[in-house]
Amino acid sequence: MTTDFQTPDEFAGYDDLPAVPTRGTDDDTPKVPRFDGDHSALTDRACWALQNLLTRRYVSGDRHPQLWAWVVEYQDALRVRLSELDLRLRIVDELEVAFVEQASYESRWGRRLLKRETIQTYDAILALHLARYVRSARDEHVTITREDIHELFAGVTNTIDRDLALFDRRIDRAIDKLEEMEFLRKHRDDPDTFTVSPVISAVMTASVITDLQRQFEQFIGAGETGDEVDPATGTGGPDLDEDGDEDEGDDW
Repeated sequence: MTTDFQTPDEFAGYDDLPAVPTRGTDDDTPKVPRFDGDHSALTDRACWALQNLLTRRYVSGDRHPQLWAWVVEYQDALRVRLSELDLRLRIVDELEVAFVEQASYESRWGRRLLKRETIQTYDAILALHLARYVRSARDEHVTITREDIHELFAGVTNTIDRDLALFDRRIDRAIDKLEEMEFLRKHRDDPDTFTVSPVISAVMTASVITDLQRQFEQFIGAGETGDEVDPATGTGGPDLDEDGDEDEGDDW
């Protein structure tokens, strides 16, 4: 048994009216060239997001809210463009952090485009401790003082260099390096107090932490004070120099 529903007279003819276009987005509006010879298929905002992903260590919703919004909005298109360069987009939603890492595969033609950091032994030790510190802390904003950081190195013995002043200077240089890498943010009213950026939890993956922990234990056991990490031997901190072809290292 079927029932025929009659359209009320007041709605008659609605199907014959022209369709109302839905609200457009940047992707379906005419693109205005940014410069003479601009042939980009992406919107301006997607291009700017891509440029910043390639030139910044990371894009943060906290520090770069507009860029973060564009990365999230255009992430599918950005992944395509980055893949063409053998790069991978990583987005950590809970931290509102996005960064690019190098993909690895065997090819004589592939080229690594990311700039990589060469970090020294004490930089690596400090990064390892800070990553643990952030992961174990429940507070969203983790602060640490210069004195606290020096205490983190209490387990490091210097059998080669017993100069405590030099030892302290090495630690201070490590603090400067991690501040330069934006893992530490110095407080304006107290230069000896720092906020630990949550991005270190995203960049310092479990595999990186495990590798650094192994190297740290070897470092303590050997009592060495080498300035640079040799990834081949595990002595000292990790070599993150992009120019090395033998070991890709870790993208920081």
